[in-house]
Amino acid sequence: MPADFRGKVALVTGVGRVGQIGHAVARGLGRAGAKLVLADVNAVGLADRVKEFAGEGIAAKASAGDLTQPDAARVAAAAAQSHFGGLDVVVNVAGGFFSYGPFTEVKPDILEREFAVNFKTAFFMCQAAIPVLLSRGTGGGSIVNFASIAVVRSLMHMSAYSAAKSAVAGLTRELAREYRDANIRVNAVAPATVRTADNVATMQPDPKTPFVELEEVVNTVLFLASDEAKAITGQIVPITGKAY
Repeated sequence: MPADFRGKVALVTGVGRVGQIGHAVARGLGRAGAKLVLADVNAVGLADRVKEFAGEGIAAKASAGDLTQPDAARVAAAAAQSHFGGLDVVVNVAGGFFSYGPFTEVKPDILEREFAVNFKTAFFMCQAAIPVLLSRGTGGGSIVNFASIAVVRSLMHMSAYSAAKSAVAGLTRELAREYRDANIRVNAVAPATVRTADNVATMQPDPKTPFVELEEVVNTVLFLASDEAKAITGQIVPITGKAY
């Protein structure tokens, strides 16, 4: 049975660019009936997403800001409350991969950037969103974070990224335990390399290169966010497709 988010409000981060994971997840939630708050540092991209979704009959509100800072996360969470009356689902897609190479060559600024974009965005958004989820009065809510296959199996020359995504996995488990009695479920997905335009261009793959398809990621996220997964919390769910 397809996930049904009619009557639900979902906040999705990392939605500023077409064809990327955040865009696909937000579109999937909207098509399943959710009203959307879209958060990203890219204000122009967010405005375009709102217009795009409006053309499909999807209600969406943009909240532009640097999500590595707590104030931007609080503004996004507050937008869900003020524009749609509350919040039911949070999906922290915002992230990125900025370094590849030997561990001893990782510079402090790269380490900080990996943790800021991959971990701080999720940490601050969860911190801002949980009070709004609790105030909804509908029996809790669902948070889906984005970890990586790098937290499940080791990947060469990705130490800073792997560490940041492992921190996301740890945060997910901690919040699931802390808020289980409040009926807030917190899970994370751990995808292998997803077929996006950026990834295809960066990796310059041959035809046999395995990718996880966007649809596979969206379907998993929507399941975890939905009432169909009400017995699942504190889990890190690998999405590997045919990659492993």
